[in-house]
Amino acid sequence: MGKEILITRDTIQKRVKEIAGEISSDYEGKEPVLIGILNGVIFFFADLVRELSIPTRIDFIRAASYGASMTSSGKIRFTKDVELPVQGKPVVVVEDIVDTGLTLTHIVKDLKDKDVESVKICALIDKLERREISIHIDYCGFQIEEGFLIGYGLDYDEKYRHLPDICVLR
Repeated sequence: MGKEILITRDTIQKRVKEIAGEISSDYEGKEPVLIGILNGVIFFFADLVRELSIPTRIDFIRAASYGASMTSSGKIRFTKDVELPVQGKPVVVVEDIVDTGLTLTHIVKDLKDKDVESVKICALIDKLERREISIHIDYCGFQIEEGFLIGYGLDYDEKYRHLPDICVLR
C-alpha cells in the first residue's frame, strides 16, 4: 500500500490555530469541557487544547467501529465513558474524522441524556463519502470528499498514526 500527502503538517497547524481561536471566542467567560474521542484524536486534541486562550476541562470517550477494515463495521462499542461531571456544562466533542456520523450521533445523544448545557462538535476531518446520518459540525478543520486517510492520529489497523501529514492510503 502506498500513501500520498493530502494535507501537510503546516496546513494542519494553521487550521488548528484558527479553530482554537473560534472556540476561544465562542466560549469566552465560560469553561467548556472538551471531550476527545480516542484513539485517533490524540494529536489534534493536544494541539487544539494548547492553542486555546480560555480555561477548559478535558476528558475522553473511547469508541470503536473500524477494527482492521477500511470501512466502518456499523457497530459502535464504547469502552471508556466521560468521567468528569458534565451536567449543566457546555461541552465540545472533539473528533478526528466524521465518516458515517453514527458514532457522533450516539455520543451526542448520550451527552444530552447527561443534561449538559450544550453540545458542539469539533472535527478535524468531515468526510462526506459514506455519511449515513446528517450531523452538524460546528468547528470543521477540512472537508474531504473521499479516500481512506492516515496520519496525524488517523490509522489503518493501528498503523500510520505517527505520520505528521494527513495522507491518502492507496
